[in-house]
Amino acid sequence: MSIELSEAPAPRKPLRVWPGVAAVVLLWLVRYGLPIVAPGSLLVAVLGEPVGAFLILVWWLFFSRAPWADRLGALVVMAAAVFAASRFIDVSIATGAQGMLYIFLVIPVLCLAFVASVAASSRLSDGPRRAAIAAGILLGCGSLTLLRTGGFTANFKQDLHWRWTKTPEQRLLALQANEPAALPEKPAPLAAAPEVRTAAPEKRIVAPAAKKPAAVPPVSAGAETGADWPGFRGAHRDDVVPGVRIKTDWTASPPVALWRRPIGPGWSSFAVRGGLIYTEEQRGPAEVVACYRLDTGQPVWAHRDTARFWESNGGAGPRSTPTLSEGRVYTFGATGILNALNAADGGVVWSRNAASDTGTKTPQWGFASSPLVVDGMVVVGVAGQLVAYDCGTGARRWAGPAHGVSYSSPQLFTAGGVAQVLLLSEAGATSVALADGKLLWEHPWPGYPIVQPALTGDGDVLMSVTDSSGTRRIGVSQGPSGWTVAERWTSKGLKPYFNDFVVHNGYAFGFDGSILSCIDLKDGKRVWKGGRYGNGQLVLLADQDLLLVLSEEGELALVGATPDQFRELARFPAIEGKTWNHPVLAGDVLLVRNGQEMAAFRLSLAGH
Repeated sequence: MSIELSEAPAPRKPLRVWPGVAAVVLLWLVRYGLPIVAPGSLLVAVLGEPVGAFLILVWWLFFSRAPWADRLGALVVMAAAVFAASRFIDVSIATGAQGMLYIFLVIPVLCLAFVASVAASSRLSDGPRRAAIAAGILLGCGSLTLLRTGGFTANFKQDLHWRWTKTPEQRLLALQANEPAALPEKPAPLAAAPEVRTAAPEKRIVAPAAKKPAAVPPVSAGAETGADWPGFRGAHRDDVVPGVRIKTDWTASPPVALWRRPIGPGWSSFAVRGGLIYTEEQRGPAEVVACYRLDTGQPVWAHRDTARFWESNGGAGPRSTPTLSEGRVYTFGATGILNALNAADGGVVWSRNAASDTGTKTPQWGFASSPLVVDGMVVVGVAGQLVAYDCGTGARRWAGPAHGVSYSSPQLFTAGGVAQVLLLSEAGATSVALADGKLLWEHPWPGYPIVQPALTGDGDVLMSVTDSSGTRRIGVSQGPSGWTVAERWTSKGLKPYFNDFVVHNGYAFGFDGSILSCIDLKDGKRVWKGGRYGNGQLVLLADQDLLLVLSEEGELALVGATPDQFRELARFPAIEGKTWNHPVLAGDVLLVRNGQEMAAFRLSLAGH
């Protein structure tokens, strides 16, 4: 009699972990390491996330040796964890980048947590291993509920913070808790058409020590004679500063800080006149037009409208810059409120809601048009439609054709002896008659423009409608058969996004992505490219062939505005934080700001 012994089952092979570890290490190196060693590659790094996630998925399903129940079960847990966390994440992450920010944040975190938990539990028995993997997935996704974002740069660099930390705006409001109470004041009645408003009545705060402009002493003789910066990008909306020459050796003569103070969020720049500066900002539920002293930064008055615009990328606050004209300051808020205020004390002359007047919904990034004052009218771009109001009464004069979305501002332009107003919009370039807003000519080039059109010395127009379209030069003329528009050239050598460019001596200087570029206006060919300043802004000191650049991270730089080569002459740290606002040079005083602070610096003038 023989007894047959059954063979013991072969031991299960351990999980194969190394391919998953290699894939997640590669994902993190590409996502977070590549932008460090190769600035400007962040978009490529972000797009590499789904590739890394796909490699990890292939490893887990086909090469991990895990039981099929574990392979499929882990995917179910991942999907449930991603969905559950999305219900509890901060609104800034939930709505960022049109709702895609959460996905781009969760992919690398989830992949790391998953692979790490598999590696740590690979030698455990089935039950503990499954529990460890599920716990790792849940902790990875759950960690994102602890974060908020202050937005991201134009290259998608995140401004992440713990969810419970106060925002710069909240810190500012805490500092201003002891401000004197504001008294409601009704706007003056309109002489013609009735006022249309959706916001609550505005309020005004006047600081106890407020003085009228004439009583404010000038910062210096140089600043007083050149301190008229009437609005967005200067007198001609071209960021050109004539008649000023500065010392370029900032090692020997660096910018001298005059003052620095916190400010509410917003992407407004400054208007300057008579020793006072004007800007727009957000303070809690109020959209604020604020006036400060140029020499000290002390507040003079603040006008408030109960209105708040916010989106995750740019944050809260107005997007346009005040315009000064004949003792008044005209402002256009991110939700469509158009104000005419007394520049000395903030008193309301009239107020309209241009969005309600035209039946226009607030665009995704808010209304961003800076008012243009010309011939007794204030003209704004209500998204892609030009609308003019009477400066004295606020009555609507005319409305041009509507062309979808626009984040650009109206530009005064003369062609064929005819004064007209030009606007870049979703449809391309549109020009209307100054007198009645009737369409004169159009040039189709679809996009979502943010930058200003620029004018060449011989009357042509430079335009750009998206950050990938490049720059186009068009010629406009009037003949017996009407208006004609001719495309001269289209160049990929200069591709501005929301960073305005300047024209000087037959060349255009501006941002090609995050790198400065110079193109020849004859043919659009690039002659040089260099220097990384993020998506910043700049002004031109025309008499000195010099660009004064404010980088996206708040650094100042001096760059030669000549076609021979890129030359950076100096660099200086000015403010901290994401900086998209246009700098202003009023005489020898440079004003800079972003969404959390503003500062003034005195620049040493050449020959002094």
